[in-house]
Amino acid sequence: MNQLNLNQYPLNLNQSNENQLNENRSQHYNTHITISFSRGWLVTAAAIGLGMAFGVLYVWSVIKGGIPDTWGWSNADKALPYSIMAIAFSVVMVPAGQLQDRYGPRPMVMVGGFLAGLGCVLSGLGGDAVWAYVAGFGVVTGAGVGFAYAALTPAAIKWFPREKTGFIAGLVVGGSGLAPVLLAPLTAFLLNFYSVTSPAGVVEKGVALSMITVGGLIWLASGCLAWFVYNPPPGFVPISIIPAQSWKEEENFLYYDMLKTPQFWLLFIMYFSGASAGLVFISVAADLGVKALGQWAFFTVVVLSLGNTTGRILAGMISDKIGRQFTLMGQFIFQAIMIGILYLLTSQGGGSTVLILVSVFLIGMNYGSNLTVFPAACKDYFGLVNFGLNYGCLFAAFGLAGLIMPWLNGLIIDITGKPDLSYLLMAGMLVLSAGLAFISQRLGPPAQSLLKNASQKKGI
Repeated sequence: MNQLNLNQYPLNLNQSNENQLNENRSQHYNTHITISFSRGWLVTAAAIGLGMAFGVLYVWSVIKGGIPDTWGWSNADKALPYSIMAIAFSVVMVPAGQLQDRYGPRPMVMVGGFLAGLGCVLSGLGGDAVWAYVAGFGVVTGAGVGFAYAALTPAAIKWFPREKTGFIAGLVVGGSGLAPVLLAPLTAFLLNFYSVTSPAGVVEKGVALSMITVGGLIWLASGCLAWFVYNPPPGFVPISIIPAQSWKEEENFLYYDMLKTPQFWLLFIMYFSGASAGLVFISVAADLGVKALGQWAFFTVVVLSLGNTTGRILAGMISDKIGRQFTLMGQFIFQAIMIGILYLLTSQGGGSTVLILVSVFLIGMNYGSNLTVFPAACKDYFGLVNFGLNYGCLFAAFGLAGLIMPWLNGLIIDITGKPDLSYLLMAGMLVLSAGLAFISQRLGPPAQSLLKNASQKKGI
């Protein structure tokens, strides 16, 4: 945006000229606010819609339940496409973030949309072959989601002042959190719509055609909405209600400088802990819901999704007010308490339906809050210029948690016959992370100038 040029107004002001200058200033700032906020909200709305489309990973739980017995898939086979997708998603986030920083968000969303839809279509064309779903949904769709997801949050938050970073990030990632509310019933409808009766008289869900249709819908959504996702023009500065002198001047870190800071590794460990607890115990909470609700078990997915979305938005708003680290401290402590409650429910074989649904909602809320606060903290600490790549590096903690902790939880159950040690391990990790959040708060933002000076002394 062009800045107000005082040189265009007379220096020798009388009362009339002074009034005219004030009016021109008012018109300038009102126009600036209108343009930035209207475009910013348009980008944010498009990013929310795309987040819902790229929340296709939540479709797998519905697809998995529709796979016919005649396909001969084991339980491990049914879990494999989702696991591979989670790994591909997190791995691709790093190069996708760097490409987003260089070429902007729109090309990344288009590439991501094409790949995400293509993976679903290839899975459907593969018939009943496990490898088709692993390669298609797991690798190709996972990579597509990674490309797109790396671009959505950076594009939206650049249009808004610093005091809205958490709120806007929460809205954008809330789109993917809300995806199951739309995609789960849609996928269930498609499975029934395309169902066929086998020669033996058994009704089989239409898994293949459902996957192809979902892929086509992703192409449609990304093709329409990607045009509304773009960065602000060079030199754009959003109007802030907080005086500029109240903010520390933002420093923009390159990823290799960021990796040298203790603040990054504190965030990495905390992200790993928060994601681990969510990824492991969301499935436990969902199983309790299935036992309590029977044929209405799908409502558990809806409640979990609403909690997930609420946590993403609420955590962003709270962190804007009290700071990222204080929000993380409260979040980790509350999450540890919820794990204790979940342990009591599972040890007693369940509880009342209302209590279980409240627990499911709160666990989803804690899980979702991680996906808002950590990108906001990454932006605060390491700047916006290289945010895509920097957050991709931090997001590796989430991918690592998804790769290790559910497997470790299963191993603990196989060895001990019960999940008690998992509850104790996760609660301990969360309490430790609350302490790390306090340490991170005391350290404050990293000073890039110290890293530059150290590099210059070494001749780097």
